[in-house]
Amino acid sequence: MNNLYLLAEQATNTNSQNSVGALISTALPLVLLIALMYFMLIRPQRKKQKEEEKMRNEMQVGDEIITVGGIYGRVVSIKDDSLVIESSGERSKIQITKTAVATNLTVHDATPESK
Repeated sequence: MNNLYLLAEQATNTNSQNSVGALISTALPLVLLIALMYFMLIRPQRKKQKEEEKMRNEMQVGDEIITVGGIYGRVVSIKDDSLVIESSGERSKIQITKTAVATNLTVHDATPESK
């Protein structure tokens, strides 16, 4: 009777070990795929968004910009979330949001000049 009990207990331990091993072998590729997607897609996108936000916050009056729609202009005034840009030879003024700025063509020095 004791031998049957020991055999049943060993079989239960073996089945539970097999199920844990099967769970790990099934879940491990999924975890690796999620980690790979984070490092290949999500992390670089967040870094790019932070750089764009920094560029938009550091804009100054007089900067040459290109909007998302392809309009070239010069910043005339800056408010909280909007800009007024001057475009074309007739000096047309357009009010846009800061998020509409795609590129700042003006390069600023990293260190401010002391006067």
